[in-house]
Amino acid sequence: MHNVVNPDTIIERYGADTLRFYEMFLGPLEQSKPWDTNGIDGVHRFLKKLWNLYWAGDNVKVTDEAASKDELKSLYKLIKKVTADIENFSFNTSVSAFMICVNELTSLATNKREILKPLLILLSSYAPHIAEELWHAIGEEGSVVTAEWPELNEAYLVEDNFTYPVSFNGKTRFMLSLLLRSLLRRLRLPFLVLPKQRNGLRAKRLVRLSLCLSALLISYYNISLTLHPFRTIKAEWV
Repeated sequence: MHNVVNPDTIIERYGADTLRFYEMFLGPLEQSKPWDTNGIDGVHRFLKKLWNLYWAGDNVKVTDEAASKDELKSLYKLIKKVTADIENFSFNTSVSAFMICVNELTSLATNKREILKPLLILLSSYAPHIAEELWHAIGEEGSVVTAEWPELNEAYLVEDNFTYPVSFNGKTRFMLSLLLRSLLRRLRLPFLVLPKQRNGLRAKRLVRLSLCLSALLISYYNISLTLHPFRTIKAEWV
């Protein structure tokens, strides 16, 4: 029989955790999936990137410094996603969430124990061998699989800012970041004073403002700035 793939061959080349991760990454458990090893290199690179969060050459680089708000936000997004996915057996989307989180932590140059310790607890259900090895490398006792599951803190998931694409006459011109908690009357000012807007709006009057939780629609006669409208609260200026 030559129509099978021997998992021992893959494990010998990539390791058991790479195979486990890749099998879960292929798709939902209840659906049939074609076996294709072309993507396994990407999973292996991801685990190497995760490893590099903990190691710098031959030295462990994890510190006890306090984590930043951005680092905590990235961690708690992962905690929320993985916790829900395990309960729903949606392991493939958890793998995607791990990849996003590790990319974010890599860009933030994260080396804080406050972040990297709970990350290993989350990882232990998916890549237990790497998680266990890193758990002891950072000086933790016992086994990572018996560690207490991280608790979710929703406060770190609240968005303070939202970046809106601003378009004139159907064409995106630039991006504008605004505080989500800004009052309705305060949102009129940035559009009228920024040079980028003045060039496009010239002397047009603001006649309608539609505001929603994370979206904005502003109309200036024949010039429209459309920002992903949802439920709206409307105000008029004349």
